[in-house]
Amino acid sequence: MVCDEKKRRSKCPVTFALDQLGDKWSLLIVRDLMFHGKRTYGEFLESDEGIATNVLADRLKRLEAEGIIEKTRDPENRRRVLYSLTDKGFDLTPLLMEMVLWSAKYDADTATPKAMLDRMENDRAAFIQEVREGMKI
Repeated sequence: MVCDEKKRRSKCPVTFALDQLGDKWSLLIVRDLMFHGKRTYGEFLESDEGIATNVLADRLKRLEAEGIIEKTRDPENRRRVLYSLTDKGFDLTPLLMEMVLWSAKYDADTATPKAMLDRMENDRAAFIQEVREGMKI
């Protein structure tokens, strides 16, 4: 679903972002790549949210078509595909950080470690750099 002038519902930046990302599953895949170091189809299936295989396959295709993720063959097992964030995908880090911080503020049962929340809140630039370097939580 490449967003061009003919397909845009409006020129609203929020609408553009939502058209690029699709739905909650797309953001959860980006989250898994960004914060949990998941890279394979099977690893995405193991996420707590329980995404269906057909939904996962569709979202991976959409995210790749939008240039948010890319896939490559695993050099150690050529039959396996590895997914990774593009620069466009990594540029979503501040957005996901704000979502995590907002959720932690209003969700008493958040699974996000306090130390991670503190790093996000107090040293955003360093946290974003950690994400780019492949951190896992």
